[in-house]
Amino acid sequence: MNLFLHSILIIICTIVLSGCGGDEEESKDILGKDRVEYSPEKDARIQQYNLEHQKKFASDRTPCDTLALKEYVLISYPEGNYLVNSDKTLSYNVPKPAVIYYYKDNNYIFGVVAKSREDERLIEPKNIIGYDQSFIDLDSTELGTAFFYLTLFKCTNGNFEVVWETPIPSHGGFNRITLKKWKYNNTEFIESNFHYGRGTGHINYNYFLIDGINSRPHLLMTYEGINFKRTIANVNDDKYPDYYEYIYYDLGNRVFSKDSVAFIWREKDSVYVNTRNHRQTRPY
Repeated sequence: MNLFLHSILIIICTIVLSGCGGDEEESKDILGKDRVEYSPEKDARIQQYNLEHQKKFASDRTPCDTLALKEYVLISYPEGNYLVNSDKTLSYNVPKPAVIYYYKDNNYIFGVVAKSREDERLIEPKNIIGYDQSFIDLDSTELGTAFFYLTLFKCTNGNFEVVWETPIPSHGGFNRITLKKWKYNNTEFIESNFHYGRGTGHINYNYFLIDGINSRPHLLMTYEGINFKRTIANVNDDKYPDYYEYIYYDLGNRVFSKDSVAFIWREKDSVYVNTRNHRQTRPY
């Protein structure tokens, strides 16, 4: 009898261990390099399939429309690079691509492209767009590191080319881009708006077309939240925008701003300089 029970126990343990081994192998497959985010080839096939589906149901196509631009990015850029969508304004809205057709010449298109970092898992657009994704800097290496670029495309006879691209210094929380004008001298600029959940506010990366649309733009960062604020200003009457940095005081029961300091652009050094303390500089 004891021998029989002993044999039964051995059989049961063998089955359990075999099952555990299978789960381990399955886990390795689930978490391994065969997943789409680790396979540029699989990701490219999925992106192409989704694009063909969108093209199938699109109407009133034009040679330089957004679907054509998506296809250009898919074909011309390395795998893991995407033309980004804007954040949804409502839960059930269909997200729109983050592109602006320049009203003076529709052959020029501003767009935001997100690129995956080399030697990391591919980024996923859902992980870099929206308020919740503004926390991605805390665990960006787990989800892949996104590098955003504001890019000016030009379409001639249905063929796209990149006029310039410039980095946007953020990794997640993208919201939208908007074409605006600086009230001081009507200089046009692209406002790239990002959610900033950790500070309960937002950050704008403003790209000023100082020397026209074909020249690489000038970057000025502004932001606003519960205890921080920076606004565009004209301090020294030159062609470059300046800004005011607001100083906040925390009294425990309330937070308020009672002072501000101006920063002006020092062109020879390509930095913003504190007008009260010239040793304090900012790159943008």
